[in-house]
Amino acid sequence: MRHLLLSLLLLAASPVWAQDLANVLDTHRDQISKPSRQTIAPVIAALATAGPSAGPVLEAWEDRRLGLAGERFAIIEGDTAIDAVTGVPVKGEVKALRPNSGVRGLIAAALVQFQLTDPDPARRRAALAAIAREPDESHLQALREAAAETDPVLAARRARLERLLTIRFDPDTQARLDAIDGFGGDTGADFQAVLNPLLTTNRIAATTLPEGANLAAELEPGSDTLPRAEAYRLLVDAGLAEARPSDADIKAALAGNIQNGGVGGVPIGQLTDPDRRDAAYATLVAEGKVAPAASADQVTAALEAHQFADLYVEPEPKITDAARAALRGMATREGTLQAADLALDALSLASIYFLAAIGLAITFGVMGVINMAHGEFIMMGAYTGYVVQTLISDRTVSLVVALPAAFAVTFLAGVLLYQLVIKHLAKRPLETLLATFGVSIALQQIAKNIFGTQARPLTAPAWLEGSVSFGGDVSISSIRVAIFVLALLFLGLFLIVMNRTRLGLQVRAVTQNPGMAASMGINPDRVAMMTFGLGSGIAGIAGVAIGLFAKVTSELGSDYIVQSFMTVVVGGVGNIWGTLAGAALIGGLQKGIEVLNPANTLAAQTYMILFIIIFIQFRPRGIMPQKGRAAEA
Repeated sequence: MRHLLLSLLLLAASPVWAQDLANVLDTHRDQISKPSRQTIAPVIAALATAGPSAGPVLEAWEDRRLGLAGERFAIIEGDTAIDAVTGVPVKGEVKALRPNSGVRGLIAAALVQFQLTDPDPARRRAALAAIAREPDESHLQALREAAAETDPVLAARRARLERLLTIRFDPDTQARLDAIDGFGGDTGADFQAVLNPLLTTNRIAATTLPEGANLAAELEPGSDTLPRAEAYRLLVDAGLAEARPSDADIKAALAGNIQNGGVGGVPIGQLTDPDRRDAAYATLVAEGKVAPAASADQVTAALEAHQFADLYVEPEPKITDAARAALRGMATREGTLQAADLALDALSLASIYFLAAIGLAITFGVMGVINMAHGEFIMMGAYTGYVVQTLISDRTVSLVVALPAAFAVTFLAGVLLYQLVIKHLAKRPLETLLATFGVSIALQQIAKNIFGTQARPLTAPAWLEGSVSFGGDVSISSIRVAIFVLALLFLGLFLIVMNRTRLGLQVRAVTQNPGMAASMGINPDRVAMMTFGLGSGIAGIAGVAIGLFAKVTSELGSDYIVQSFMTVVVGGVGNIWGTLAGAALIGGLQKGIEVLNPANTLAAQTYMILFIIIFIQFRPRGIMPQKGRAAEA
């Protein structure tokens, strides 16, 4: 097939092109037969301009399939060969040519113009990749003259490459400026790679700065950007001053010429003075004992008599201004995107903490019960989701079933804990803390006995496996978005239950004045039990949500219990809006500290806890403390 394609290309070429190709091959026969990397470039250029029929010849030469059959060049195809100009089959022995890698690289660059119009999209794609890998000035013209690209993806890639090469190689300043502007807010690495060399500078020293030079900055000798030693070295390199030996060389020269307690008529005791040391060295120079060197005064005079500057390698100021503005815009855009990405991460983490803390806000914030087993209710919810998923293969259905199942399991566990432990330790916070801490350890051990110590998978449905993008540059996982939505739903549910239902009215009554509530026919013990169960049930749902992206192990809850307590305390005990504010503060603070110290997450958590401790010193009742009788209770 390839042999047939080459033959058709050769036969389709006009006689004029064929004649040009034959002339080029005949004229440069010896150079093509024994090419040299240093001298072959003009020959390859001549072949590239010999018309379409030269493409197969260049391709065969690069693949080492071009050979000589007597005096004729032939293209080798397996066991057969065809004439490189006429396409007529060639009989007899064909001696293959073996160009080295350097020559083949030049041939590959010349082949680009033919490959850009190849019928095979893969070859056109490879040609664009070759241009991007090793761009050359000749490629710009090839891109512009190639036929229109029919593949939209390759067309976009080709247009981008043309703009990049226009910036680098086009002699028209306005065309280059238009190409830079054409990228808009693009932050691509290839665009930056083209812009950065435009801002490359050379540091010079001269009596006067070149007229019309593209000045980046004038420099002052002795400043932070141009130390005196470097400035004088520039003068020496430019042939504008004599080399000055180093202090060590001067000391060695003086030490080697001590006579009668001095050097050059200067007593040894006076050589600590730089001026006297220079005078001694000057005497040695006059006596021909050391090489001539400029004195300190001569160095100062030379520095004052010359100008120093950084000049752009790019001669056109408009181009460097545009490149600098584009790079500055990229930095601003990247900073904005990073800030947006950080904000989304902080919001995601805050929603996770809020979801984990809602149940605690009920049990601790409303009831005043310090439940150290709250984290284990989160763990129980995650394991419930895992068990449901092992029974129901459909991930979406299993998730729908797991949420109410986790609520039911942890609700019952919370009611049981209340009846067995919390109820008997009312108004005794220290004993409650110790007892629930023991329950926490026991629940972890039970989980290890049932499920083992290995992490269990809780896989999200396929529609939660992707990510949600904002503006095409900032994205957040779909699971985190779902958790954020779930947190908002539970916030709304909590507000409805507490403000619009009989249970909520009873909870608020018992919280503010248990005795008066009991006198009105409300059973405080039953309300407390239901409230504790509700908080525990919400913790179970939080466990299912957290288990979708975290490892489901017996220690899952312990990873969130500290943050949950901090969320409730910092936000304001007993205030759901305070819990929301506390989650936002802690989530944002943790992400901010991680950005400043990304290599050490433990240090980030330590700094966060220290900040919380300091914060509580100034606002001991939290961001949004309770008011009225509930706060006094």
